[in-house]
Amino acid sequence: MSDERILVVDDDPSLLTLLKMRLRSMGFAVTACETGEDALNCVQEGPYDFAILDLRLPDVDGLDLMEELRHTQNNLPVLILTAHGCIPNVVQAMKKGAYGYLTKPFDDKELQESIDKALTTKRLSAEIHRLQLLVNELYGLDNVVARSPQMHAVLQQVARVAKTDTTICISGETGTGKEIIARVIHCNSPRASKQFTAVNCAAIPETLFESELFGHLKGAFTGAHQNKRGLIHSADKGTLFLDEIGEMPLTLQGKLLRAIQNREILPVGGQVPIKIDVRILAATNIDLELAVREGRFREDLYYRIHVVPLHLPPLRERREDIPFLAQFFLKRSAEHHQKVVKGFSPEAMQGLITHSWPGNVRELENMIERMVVMSLHETITLECLPLSPQKPTQSGSLPPLTEAKEAFERNYLKDVLCATQGNISRASQIAGRYRADFYKLLKKYGLHPSDKPTDIPPRVTRSD
Repeated sequence: MSDERILVVDDDPSLLTLLKMRLRSMGFAVTACETGEDALNCVQEGPYDFAILDLRLPDVDGLDLMEELRHTQNNLPVLILTAHGCIPNVVQAMKKGAYGYLTKPFDDKELQESIDKALTTKRLSAEIHRLQLLVNELYGLDNVVARSPQMHAVLQQVARVAKTDTTICISGETGTGKEIIARVIHCNSPRASKQFTAVNCAAIPETLFESELFGHLKGAFTGAHQNKRGLIHSADKGTLFLDEIGEMPLTLQGKLLRAIQNREILPVGGQVPIKIDVRILAATNIDLELAVREGRFREDLYYRIHVVPLHLPPLRERREDIPFLAQFFLKRSAEHHQKVVKGFSPEAMQGLITHSWPGNVRELENMIERMVVMSLHETITLECLPLSPQKPTQSGSLPPLTEAKEAFERNYLKDVLCATQGNISRASQIAGRYRADFYKLLKKYGLHPSDKPTDIPPRVTRSD
């Protein structure tokens, strides 16, 4: 039985009984009413997916009832029944928002076709809405795991530029989450309902790059057996994300510049430019200014894509985010692999916080997933984590052991305070110390919980 509910209103008891039988055989839940008053009471009690109304009712005009129903439940599809074939009334019904009409008598095929057409549109709208909510849940600003001041500054910039149509260049080391931020920008922009097209400029062979990006016409080269739409054209009305743009062949950078400047592309073998409407987001893990100076990247393209620069700091510079990212990845991975893994030991969390993370957030995510898959216990311990030892410094710059130990302890305490936003209970738990001992350590190094920002509201990540 379908969950879709249909409201039928007609003052003919025989027709009501017949409609109920027909509609229930089609799999719908049916509510039948003989008066407009009963119909309004039913809609007040809960929503319906479709309504079938007689044009002539004893207590109210069918068109007036339609307006009342739609006032109570917006966008309710309504099918009008009429035994009179009165064209003016039908025209008036359509003008007032009726989905369609049927003239009595009608057969089952006509009825089912009318309902199917209306509900197909409604189902599609509902699915689009569901997907939009899902995308917002995944990529809404409030769902980005960010506790550090550095990432809050980035998200404040994202919130300001997302609603605009300006070109943005996102820089940062590999694994810092550049594509995630690009998707956040897209999903919070006016283009959110359109296509997000990601292009990895480092993954496309140079010989295929022009054809992949701009498309080609049939016969443009050997093997071009049919027209092909390029990735830029596929992103029309949406967002084009050019990842690792610094790896784009120099010979094609000029063509991309013209496409961005003129908002048009010329497919390989084409003679007539194609107008495009895309927003450009670019990302790079190299120093583009240095690439310009070395002649590996066009200066004019650099200024064209560098309208608004966003820089994502490496994970080692925002250690406050590590406990929350680790717990987020742990929960997601445990649910995905159906494992009962609930958290980390204080020593394991300490190891995660102090690790250098050369692979940044991606390395953290992959490591957590590996630990969840391999874990035999509910808690991940330090021994389970494949953390590589820190590389030693040059022998000539090694400090005395006592001095190195004190420097490490002081920096570690500062990191823990940042990670817990000054919460001594949680900080002492992570450090594996009693509260009193933790306070003694703070006093030893002249630290205080208020030394680090604690007034930044937490970002809440999605729960699934």
